[in-house]
Formats: sequence, C-alpha cells, structure tokens
Amino acid sequence: MPDSWRRRADDALVTLARDRWTILTGYAFLLTGDRQEAEDLVQEAIVRTFARSRSINPATMEGYVRRAILTVYIDGHRRRRRWRDRMHLLVPPQTHDGPDAAVGQGSEVRDALAALPRQQRACVVLRFYDELSIREVADALGLGVGTVKRYLSLAMRHLEAQLGPVRPAEVDAETVMIQGDKR
Repeated sequence: MPDSWRRRADDALVTLARDRWTILTGYAFLLTGDRQEAEDLVQEAIVRTFARSRSINPATMEGYVRRAILTVYIDGHRRRRRWRDRMHLLVPPQTHDGPDAAVGQGSEVRDALAALPRQQRACVVLRFYDELSIREVADALGLGVGTVKRYLSLAMRHLEAQLGPVRPAEVDAETVMIQGDKR
C-alpha cells in the first residue's frame, strides 16, 4: 500500500471523525435508541469501511459509513448484544450526557421508535430521517418494495397509536398510498 494512499485514508478518517461524528452518532442513535450502542455502531462502521476500502473518496465516504451503520444494525451485531446482556453481571451501568439527553429522557418519539421491531425501525428512519423513497429504502435494506410498504404501514400504525395521528399536511403522497387513504 503506497504511503500517499495511506495518508489520504488517514486524512479522510480524521476529517470524517472530527467533522461528522455527531451527525453519524445521531443517525445511529435513531436506529438504536441508546447512546453507547450508537457510538459503538459508528465506530464499528468506520472500522469496517476503512478496513475494506481500496480507494478513499472523501466526498462519498460518509455514505459508505452510513451504509455500514445500517448493515451492522440490521445484522443485529449478535456478539455485542450477548455481551451487553451479560455485562451487567460484571460492571455497573455508567451514565453519560449524549444525544439522548438532548432529545430528552422521556421522549415519546424515542420510546415509540424503540418499541418497533428492527426492520420496521430501519424503514422508518430511512424513509423519514434520510428522506429516501420507498424504492430507495427497499434497495438499501435488500427488501422488496411491498415488504417495505408493509413495514412502514405497520410502523406508522404503531407510531400513531403511541403518538397520535399525523397531521395530513405533514404526510406526502407516497406515504398516503402506503397507508391507504383513511379519510
């Protein structure tokens, strides 16, 4: 590996970690609902992205890291989850201020998102946070369009039951088509 490539990769990594860490952690937090898990997810995604990349293009690196965050999240990261389930036996929990504190400890939206199954939560985050079309969500998750529509419909019903109805002005035409016009 040439030294110039290694320097470019190091520079891209430092820039990404310095300038986009908070945004990437916030994105991961929307998926996980837990600050520490979100930070771990971002770290794992950065390691995977930079360990496997043959050429670094700083302009597109964040997209690769976001995709890695989503992939690691969807895979469930079983090993970390098993460790977390047993860790309380060895180490008392630590509390830190982070993105979850900014959202608020009693956030109804966070609680409602946390109650969704992983695939539904991923669909909601990609659709409404990343503002992807249903086709793009399906492609990102490797699912069929119909499956994404079903997940979004189930998720929206759950979220509306928890948070109240979504005002019609905030709903776009594609979402109305997913849920069916209830008027």
